[in-house]
Amino acid sequence: MLVALAAASGPAGAQEPSQDFPKFIVPGLEKPMASLEALHRLHYARARPLATLWDEWMVGPSLWPGTPRHEQLCNQWRGALLSRRIDPEGYVATHQHASIAHQDGWPFPFWMQGGLEAGAWGWHFSLKGVPKGWHSTEQRDQAGWTLIGGRDGGIDEDGWNLALEQGRATVETPPLRIEPAQSPFLQLRWRAEGLGNAQPYVEWCTTGHDDYGPERRFYFAPPSRPDAFSSTMIPVHRCPTWAGTITRLRVQFDNPPGAEVTLQAMFTQYDTRHNINNQAFIIGCDQYARWTRDLNFLRDNINRMRLALLYVAREMGGREHNCVVTPFVGHDGRSALVFDEKGNKQVIPGRGIGNNYWDLLPFGLKDTYATIRYYHALNVLADIEEQIAEHPEWNIPGGPLRQEPDALRAHAAEVKKHAGSLFWNEKTGRFVSGIDADGVSHDYGFTFLNCEAIYYGFATEAQAQAIMAWLSGKRIVEGDTSRGDDIYHWRFAPRATTKRNVEYYGFFWPFPENIPWGGQVQDGGAVLGFSYHDLMARLAVRGPDDAWSRLREILAWFDEVQAAGGYRAYYADGKRGTLQGGGTAGGLGLDAEFFESLLVPQVMLDGFLGFKPQWDGFEVNPRLPQDWPTLTVTRIALHDGLLNVTASHESFTVEPLTTWAEPVMIDLPAGRWRVEQVDEAGNVHDTHPVTIGQLGQGVSVRLEAGTRVRFVALADDRQQ
Repeated sequence: MLVALAAASGPAGAQEPSQDFPKFIVPGLEKPMASLEALHRLHYARARPLATLWDEWMVGPSLWPGTPRHEQLCNQWRGALLSRRIDPEGYVATHQHASIAHQDGWPFPFWMQGGLEAGAWGWHFSLKGVPKGWHSTEQRDQAGWTLIGGRDGGIDEDGWNLALEQGRATVETPPLRIEPAQSPFLQLRWRAEGLGNAQPYVEWCTTGHDDYGPERRFYFAPPSRPDAFSSTMIPVHRCPTWAGTITRLRVQFDNPPGAEVTLQAMFTQYDTRHNINNQAFIIGCDQYARWTRDLNFLRDNINRMRLALLYVAREMGGREHNCVVTPFVGHDGRSALVFDEKGNKQVIPGRGIGNNYWDLLPFGLKDTYATIRYYHALNVLADIEEQIAEHPEWNIPGGPLRQEPDALRAHAAEVKKHAGSLFWNEKTGRFVSGIDADGVSHDYGFTFLNCEAIYYGFATEAQAQAIMAWLSGKRIVEGDTSRGDDIYHWRFAPRATTKRNVEYYGFFWPFPENIPWGGQVQDGGAVLGFSYHDLMARLAVRGPDDAWSRLREILAWFDEVQAAGGYRAYYADGKRGTLQGGGTAGGLGLDAEFFESLLVPQVMLDGFLGFKPQWDGFEVNPRLPQDWPTLTVTRIALHDGLLNVTASHESFTVEPLTTWAEPVMIDLPAGRWRVEQVDEAGNVHDTHPVTIGQLGQGVSVRLEAGTRVRFVALADDRQQ
């Protein structure tokens, strides 16, 4: 199934020999293509599975290069996607690094960022395993706690050890103050042995009820493994009596005599789940399956993909509202920074929690960014369901989670029509971040969001034209801080936003005014990776020459960076801008956690060559700039084969580097074509014409190493 491209794979991050790495070849443009290859190699070296939100960006760019790491990366991505945690309701976990926030969510905000004054609360007997910088709290002893029915075994590096000598032992906190708005979850970090099938629960007292009772009780599951700590997230916000001011907590272990428990921590928890994880997961799974044709993966994962989409449709309002309506507490889209008539600022704890990659910005309640991805995920799953129906021999399960392709596409069209109008700002001619709980939309010139709206086909043709006119400087938006040429001030990408933002943030980022314009990626800064969507949007709206002109500017910048010794050296003095990364705030996202920088070179394959993996082969739809005689992309690893593809303005040629076991379907642009088989000596055999009615129809060919297949356009009406 997965082609082995070398006898052994090198360590992650190692540079492949040049002969084993893909090349982008354009005659006469050797220097910029060498720069592009250097950019590609630099960021491919760090390709690997990451947190879930990177699934849609990183799978394809990781898997198509035919390098010694190919098989290793296929196995890594297969394992990562199959092991993404999906809770019983269908939410896909974030899988970001450890912290004391929601274990299936983003690593911040955590309870100390709201603080005791706001009504958050926590007690950590041990901070073992919590990365420094991700807790801002102290380790404490058991003073003030009450243990009934057990023996205090003291505190060690793991936490507070309890021997539950009697059945149904309890442990009670000291007096406290918890405000439910700051505490939708409780988290219990603990290890237990001997609980059996116990049914533990937490109880609470309030200012109006100073005793415990069954009406103020919430059950949770015991740890599944006695040899490991569990981070049990208890969604107390679902209980209607989790209200008022909570004054004390008690844990009832429901244990048999002789059980043992180690409490590491108990604390309140903000809901830091993201509303784009499910969509990213579905898109990433589709990319993996298309590039590898791993039917076993699809068989094992299809119902997880279906469940993930149903969660967005049913639990996030997608089906009811034709847009994503974020249901998580603290995610209502309102800023935590509130100003009175005199400009005095109040910070409201618990408000403005981020939903996606742009983790300082509230987005939502009705969320444009998440809706665009929902629209794309609907179309992705529709195609998968259609392929499954057309290929019963694949033996892919159906069942009650199966969804009808036509219904999915019809719903996607409804989402585009409704949300595309709902989130469009007629005055500025671009999409806003969303609409909050007060009915207010927020428009800071989100270039990334608008480029992706074009890229995913969410924007109408008129909207796409308006967006590109704004980005290219042909249309000035009044009130913007950055206009015209200044939108590309950073050279490698448009500013992420074009209007200064010191008002629209989560409560954990209360002083944005202390950072100058362009000093934060969310406020006039830029991220290299999202130049990909800019380039692809330009290609779609303004054509290949415009996209190539922009790419040349990026490569000229990259040459300067390389001559200076790399990103960190080039920006070392801060005069050209400040880098963000590794916890340090800055305006420019290039390295460190910005793995998506790998996206930029993909415009050569996805855009100019128009190569797209399909279940039974691939699609080629070249769009070359006028001054490119040809474009060759080498070492494309697809399914169980390896190939080079060369495109000109009149033809394209497929050169297999391996012999493919099955015939391959090559989808062509609409028009009349002559198909030629060319042998090693250059002799043409088996010539025949074909007529393609629309893109997506193809020709079945056999690909054998040492031969080539050439497709020559016979008329000028070939669709570009």
